[in-house]
Amino acid sequence: MAKVIEETGLRNKIHVFRDRFHAGEMLAQKLKPYMEYITNPIVLAIPSGGVPVGSVIAKELGVPMDLIIVRKIPVPYNTEAGFGSISWDGEVKINKELVTQLRLGDEEINSAIQKVKSELDRRMMRFRGKRPFPDLKGRSVIIVDDGLASGYTMLSAISAVRKHSPAMVIVAVPTGSKSAVELVAPHADELFCLNIRDTMIFAVADAYQEWHDLREEEVVGILRGFYR
Repeated sequence: MAKVIEETGLRNKIHVFRDRFHAGEMLAQKLKPYMEYITNPIVLAIPSGGVPVGSVIAKELGVPMDLIIVRKIPVPYNTEAGFGSISWDGEVKINKELVTQLRLGDEEINSAIQKVKSELDRRMMRFRGKRPFPDLKGRSVIIVDDGLASGYTMLSAISAVRKHSPAMVIVAVPTGSKSAVELVAPHADELFCLNIRDTMIFAVADAYQEWHDLREEEVVGILRGFYR
């Protein structure tokens, strides 16, 4: 069970970060005191929103960054919500309780999974090309996203990383719902979440003063500083 490190003064507040880069700066400052205990660290950012956050953390801490590509499986009639997630290696995680509540049938579920798998393949080529995945054995892996809503995307990322025998798995996110933090914490070794919110309605965007869905060109531009 991960120890959860938060910024208690930010609990249940909104608009606490200027943008994703500012959130990355704040997370990096929170992580710095722990770096002497971390073995051979690497940042793995979840695109798209995790890339600007992760890029700042990697630069501030002086560690390499790469990507871990995972995607939520969207609810058919509400693409902002998800009922599970898929990692780049094809592992599927389903929120069975939510699927039951939504009364989703096998055909709807399988159709959504196949669409996401196709999108994952496309994004792998767009963002990583044919670059080999980094060797994570014995390394401390810091998985970064711009927030935890349901937590299922992060669960897929953690599960995929664990297969590579890392020394430890650290989750670092600027914001997260209390329920998502509680879901993810048992699967990580450390969990940094500066802005935890225990509210009826949660949106990652509410933590930011400036928010937009990143265009793929923006992500590729940030990655040029790491992929040479």
